[in-house]
Amino acid sequence: MVVAAGAAVAVRAGFLPLGASCRDDAVRLDVAAAPSVTPALKDAADHVRDRDITSDGHCMDIRVAAREPYEVADEIRRDSAKATYDVWVPDSQVWVQRAGIGGNQARVSPAGNVASSPIGVGMLESAARELGWPRKTYTWSRLAGVPAREDAPRLGAADPARSASGLLALTRLGASARASGAEDADTRAAATAKALASRTSDSDSGLLDTLARDSSGAERGSPRRNEALILSEQASFTHNASADEEHELDLFYPKDGSPALDYPYTLIRENDLSTDESRAALRFMAFFGERAGLRILAEHGLRTRDGARPSAELVTAAGGRTPQPYAREPDEAPSDKDVQEALGMWTITVQSARLITVVDASDSMRRLVPGRGESRMDVTKAALLQALAGFTDDDEIGLWEFAARLDGARDHRELVPTGRLGDRKGDGTQRDRLTKAFGALRPVPGGATGLYDTTLAAYEKAHEGYAPGRFNTLVLLTDGVNQDPGSISRSGLISRLRALADPEKPFPIIAIAVGPDADEREADQIARATGGSGHEVDDPAQIHSVILKAIVQAGARQ
Repeated sequence: MVVAAGAAVAVRAGFLPLGASCRDDAVRLDVAAAPSVTPALKDAADHVRDRDITSDGHCMDIRVAAREPYEVADEIRRDSAKATYDVWVPDSQVWVQRAGIGGNQARVSPAGNVASSPIGVGMLESAARELGWPRKTYTWSRLAGVPAREDAPRLGAADPARSASGLLALTRLGASARASGAEDADTRAAATAKALASRTSDSDSGLLDTLARDSSGAERGSPRRNEALILSEQASFTHNASADEEHELDLFYPKDGSPALDYPYTLIRENDLSTDESRAALRFMAFFGERAGLRILAEHGLRTRDGARPSAELVTAAGGRTPQPYAREPDEAPSDKDVQEALGMWTITVQSARLITVVDASDSMRRLVPGRGESRMDVTKAALLQALAGFTDDDEIGLWEFAARLDGARDHRELVPTGRLGDRKGDGTQRDRLTKAFGALRPVPGGATGLYDTTLAAYEKAHEGYAPGRFNTLVLLTDGVNQDPGSISRSGLISRLRALADPEKPFPIIAIAVGPDADEREADQIARATGGSGHEVDDPAQIHSVILKAIVQAGARQ
């Protein structure tokens, strides 16, 4: 009786098969999954169907389709109501974060994680041996060639805007460069991103196609072929499973820590799911903690979600060997701020930027920032200098300042004409001139905020100088509302900006309202007239991060 009662409970909980009869009222679930985890999920769905594993007595009809996570994230961000799937399993939490950036409130409910896979650098055997693999270990920045070395293997990566492996590695590369303690760490990180940008692929699968086909002959010397790739352990495992010995990858696990793909399991529009659908979705996720589910994950080169030490068989098949630190716990997932900064740096690095910075120099900028003992202007200057370090010599940047009647009857003055940062003129470069000009910014005693006329004049001039192939934007920083009664009206300004905006030549304004006196709603209205966005910061030190976040948002809309 005890055994029978236990079996009945197990059946109701969905842990034992009931036979073909349960299929008459099977619960259907549609799952969109990252391509790297789709084969494992399909095998799991087949196992669940073939064994008649149930949820609350109902069979589960689970249909899995491969979808690129960046596409799904953008789709959900625009309108989650149009989603045709019940469950989404991207390869990283970063896509769940991205699904909630701007736009409509995303209706995504994280329920857990199904697997994990650390990210490393896979190399052809000849390149790996030259670098001392497996006994010699490297930091991320050294593996990526920072500082650059002539003997560094050509390193390829998937586009960080489309690949979690590429994005997480880019984030870690920046952290590694900063951890080196070098004063020019941010510039070095940007230089690394620039070098990677010339060797990126649209997808993780496309990246593997860039490997030199002859690891010891002429193809290894081909500039179009990569000798090393940033990729996940699972991707290296899958590649090695079908590659001959000459083309297998050896895998470096950087000693300063590897980020990991974490395969979050999320429910889409959970409130719209029936009770049976919701419970079936959770039952399917629970399967990956059972023996059969764990076996399927291992067969596809995926580590389990419980953080257990990886099996030697999996690591060896992926190209790992001791003493590479493959058993080290993966790094914690990067923060939203870290991801936004990495993506923003990538956007301006890949496209190169043409950016005009317009800074409020009104008297209110001399007010102290609470808790810092510095004025708004001092902290703003420091944030601008920090942002400047993230741009490359190919980027074009100019500087304006504004306050009512600053230059005769005009509210604005161009301090540094827009130019390429690496261009030299006289004793210094454009970067040197901007650094000096940022440092010399001072609030104008008694100066009011001449916001509207300045915005229109700066946008008109910036728009005239539109540079095709670059990320064009105007960054407007103000700590107050318009105080020039003789200027154009707000409605007049917005009307003129809309008339100037050209979808064929996107030139968004990034408007940043600094401090409690600024009007974020007004800043957003002005920016959105050009396809840009408005933001509010309590502390000017946040300006750098906000600029990069806004660049990501604007880039996603173009």
